[in-house]
Amino acid sequence: MSLPRELLEALAEDAEALAALHDRELTAETLATLREVGFPANLGLLPAGEHSIEAWRQMAAALEETDPGALDQLAVDYAAIYLTGAYGASPCESVWTDDDHLACQDAMFGLREIYAAAGLAAEDWRRRPDDHLVLQLLYIAHALRRSDGAEELRRLAAMMDEHLLRWLPDFAARVAARAETPFFAVLGRLTFAWGEQLRDLLAESLDDPRPTREDIESRLRPQPRAAVAPLAYLPGAAPSW
Repeated sequence: MSLPRELLEALAEDAEALAALHDRELTAETLATLREVGFPANLGLLPAGEHSIEAWRQMAAALEETDPGALDQLAVDYAAIYLTGAYGASPCESVWTDDDHLACQDAMFGLREIYAAAGLAAEDWRRRPDDHLVLQLLYIAHALRRSDGAEELRRLAAMMDEHLLRWLPDFAARVAARAETPFFAVLGRLTFAWGEQLRDLLAESLDDPRPTREDIESRLRPQPRAAVAPLAYLPGAAPSW
């Protein structure tokens, strides 16, 4: 089943909209716009399943509870998540997938190669590394918009399996547990639920079942080197000098 061009464009716009909410502090104008368009019901990918429906419902409720007087607290949450690391919830993949929880590790370089193959590059990797959540969502938007066949969608599915969806649920759970505002407490969960549904849609379109998490981790885990027996010196086995 191929995905209609109109749907791909709508999904790309979804990814860009979610990226924008993770990208910068909320303003009164942004909140007013979100209410005006009925976010998140305006997203092209409608919720399906209990967890998705609950994430959509919680975000709608959070917007209802958020008024312009809450902007200062929203700014505190934004800084603690995306700028200072005060909540211990990095928006960068490496921190979650590296064995030592270090930034700018294998995930960053892997995504840099994926972006380069699509003609993309992080504007300033020192300020916002390639494995940042915002850049991963913007790549998804680009890939959806430029897709013209199954092979491109398979590459996108692999990127989501091996990168975004490996760490996003842990990020979302950490933020939900520590954020002070309902909006940021649910934004990560909404983003993950949207990503899961998109991945399911790709699997259906490609007629290619999603791999299990165990399969993905096994594929990405470095393979141990075969043990090499040391050479033993045998007197008389080699010519003397």
